[in-house]
Amino acid sequence: MKKLLSDPLLHFLLIGGLIFFIYDLKNEEIVDDNSKYIVITEANIDQLINQWQRKWQRLPSQQELQGLVKAQIHEEVLYREALAMGLDKDDVVVRQRMARKIEFISNDLASLAEPTDTQLQTYLDTHAEKFIIPGRITFSQVYLNADKRGEQVQHDANKLLADLSLSTTDVDITSAGDPFMGGQIFDSLNDFEVSRLFGNTFSEQLFKLSVGKWVGPVESGYGLHLVRIDSRTDPRTPSLAQVRDKVQNEWLGEQRRKANEAFYAELHKRYKITIELPDSKPLETGSNEKS
Repeated sequence: MKKLLSDPLLHFLLIGGLIFFIYDLKNEEIVDDNSKYIVITEANIDQLINQWQRKWQRLPSQQELQGLVKAQIHEEVLYREALAMGLDKDDVVVRQRMARKIEFISNDLASLAEPTDTQLQTYLDTHAEKFIIPGRITFSQVYLNADKRGEQVQHDANKLLADLSLSTTDVDITSAGDPFMGGQIFDSLNDFEVSRLFGNTFSEQLFKLSVGKWVGPVESGYGLHLVRIDSRTDPRTPSLAQVRDKVQNEWLGEQRRKANEAFYAELHKRYKITIELPDSKPLETGSNEKS
């Protein structure tokens, strides 16, 4: 029960239910005569002043404020008359704006819940693939141009590999092999960065090679490469402290999606929906959905 009461989705549904209750109660109390009253409250005026100040970086003068209030009344009169005339009906733009406002309400409610570290750790554990810290690799390579060397390229690669492997000291590779526009030494690249430079196949092979010795040849779209891995770290799941902000954003996004789905499901139950298909019987859906 304690776990259920701490569920943010339950909080959302309870708040949403309260909104529905207040909305229905308010609608029952409104009478037609109320639609003829326009009240510009102090809060409305403060909002007008704040909007003006944000736009012009200063407070409005008395005359400017009177103009703002007059414009607000003008807009409200026209808005109410438009509603009375049903001009909001079948207007795609109005429909979309109203629907978006309901979604904004839903999103605001879903954002009320603040996750605990336990909830975030659970989310990290169950969605570890989203937060993996990629492995990194530092390596040197000697390039052999297959177009230039032709059928001799494999023989040249094997001979050069033997020479590099026999050396007991670091070899100056600047003059070995063929010129390569990307260079010969690459420091702390992740798999994406290696793939971007050499292609996916090269990257997959590279991260499987032994560390500390010349191996190859490894093929890329450019030709053949002799490679020495100097250091490599494997991909790993970070601690919550390392990625807390990212995990929280993902967690909130998931809660928001769940809340929106639950919110819409509750709204959907209030309607009986009929879809009139051409040349067929009407299709009814909703709380009394028919197959």
